[in-house]
Amino acid sequence: MTFEHVPVLFNEVIDSLGIRANGTYMDGTVGGGGHSSGICERLSEKGHLLAVDRDSIALRAAEDRLADYDCKKTFIHANYSDIDAIKAECGSVDGILLDLGVSSYQLDTAERGFSYMHDAPMDMRMNEDDLFTAYQVVNEYSEKELFRIIKEYGEERWASRIAKFIVKARSEAKIETTGQLVEIIKAAIPASVRRTGPHPAKRTFQAIRIEVNGELEHLSRAMEKLPDLLASGGRMAVITFHSLEDRIVKVAFNKRANPCTCPPELPVCICGKVADITKVTSKPIAASEHELEENPRARSAKLRVIEKL
Repeated sequence: MTFEHVPVLFNEVIDSLGIRANGTYMDGTVGGGGHSSGICERLSEKGHLLAVDRDSIALRAAEDRLADYDCKKTFIHANYSDIDAIKAECGSVDGILLDLGVSSYQLDTAERGFSYMHDAPMDMRMNEDDLFTAYQVVNEYSEKELFRIIKEYGEERWASRIAKFIVKARSEAKIETTGQLVEIIKAAIPASVRRTGPHPAKRTFQAIRIEVNGELEHLSRAMEKLPDLLASGGRMAVITFHSLEDRIVKVAFNKRANPCTCPPELPVCICGKVADITKVTSKPIAASEHELEENPRARSAKLRVIEKL
């Protein structure tokens, strides 16, 4: 299957990065190279793209897609939170992009096990070299642990029942496929609830995927360290797809923009902490109605942008 992915908020991202022709830019989630193609179009031969992805299939697809651009390109098989691997290729960068979540290709490739719409082995790994899969989560986590991740990462109202039903089902036979898990989730959620709203398995699958790939831990680590790579005037753009991601990004940017830890009753700051970024977007940018008509998966996307002082 060809690696195809419609880049979300494409024009907004490219405009927000303020790309300099001779600059160095990092796409930390390069995927199939959709956003990176827009970056490369604006770079000269002296410009440099750092293309990072934990998915080697995505990285190879991006390399093919970007081959005809004249700028220098470095492809790094790593997570965007692997600061040492990234710093080894550059001193500083003029822009950073993170497009979080799962790609259309990963969702639509049945055998990777991300989608509740296809029956496939319980996998969900973004990096196929990892050993930990959704199979271990579903078949080995305690009921308490399952409840926690489904409630916290999936924000699922029926997390307790779903966890109970999973444990009961696997006591009879191991849960091998996504199709089996979908049927267990459906059984756990009352029929009256299933008839409205999103697919009943959507939130649970999201939760398991986040757990398998350590997505929130990687994001928290990256948000603490990546802004330090920016040169003065450089920008960082982050696209999130659910509230937990957006909260991490929002808090991290606020902490940088307002680092003072003095009690609010003090008339002047005495802690000495000074902001090293400014917000380019006071509120997150959402997809336009036109984009949503062409790409419904952009519905929950939020773009936040900062600039290094």
